[in-house]
Amino acid sequence: MSAAAPTALVAEDEPLLRRALVRQLADAWPALTVVAEARNGREAVERFEALRPDVCFLDVHMPGLDGIDAARAIGRRAHVVFVTAYDQYAVQAFEQGAVDYLVKPVEAARLADTVARLQAGLLSASPIADLAPLLEALAQRHAAPATPAPPLRWLRASVGNDVRLIAVEDIDYLRSDEKYTRIAWRGESGKGGEALVRTPLKDLLAQLDPVHFVQVHRAVVVNLRAVSHVVRGENETARLHLKSRADVLPVSRRYVHHFRAG
Repeated sequence: MSAAAPTALVAEDEPLLRRALVRQLADAWPALTVVAEARNGREAVERFEALRPDVCFLDVHMPGLDGIDAARAIGRRAHVVFVTAYDQYAVQAFEQGAVDYLVKPVEAARLADTVARLQAGLLSASPIADLAPLLEALAQRHAAPATPAPPLRWLRASVGNDVRLIAVEDIDYLRSDEKYTRIAWRGESGKGGEALVRTPLKDLLAQLDPVHFVQVHRAVVVNLRAVSHVVRGENETARLHLKSRADVLPVSRRYVHHFRAG
């Protein structure tokens, strides 16, 4: 590896977050050249084998081959930095294993500390730490039956060219939009807005608090706190009217039971 001309690979399945990290790296480490970007673990391994960068920034959760599997394939041939949404177990494991990691959204101060450690490691040309024991522990943890996660509290969503952090409690409803999910939410001023999330609706529903969020149509999930009133229709259907927006949402026969009088 060349300390004089460091190179990197960035693997992250969310394009906006991937580009954001590349920009942050350009600011924090101008001498570093990002020679490859990858959308999943398989691409990360392929591009690593082709270009052999000095540093690999790997998102832990990617479709198909994840960041842990990619790190196992890369082994001790590069410095690895894991990038993760906050996960208590993973963060504790990374800290105990003295492994560099970044929590999304990546903070500039934390990135600066990571860059400093990487620069020191490249300059010293010291052997790269063996991550195999840590990776095995993480893989076993992921394979074990998962304990129920607490309800989702925040969503990262695309609003134009920006990525916004949106409080789940501010969401009025979610609607399936092909491979994506469109969310209708209330902004800081209380005015309604819309944003796009890459996660499919069915996957988001599993993470939402069922006390407040219910499915009302195969393509629609509503926040019950946002409902003003329900108008019954023909054939055991209904239509939902919301408190803060003019949208009227369909309720199919399969889900109308949520709104029957007790």
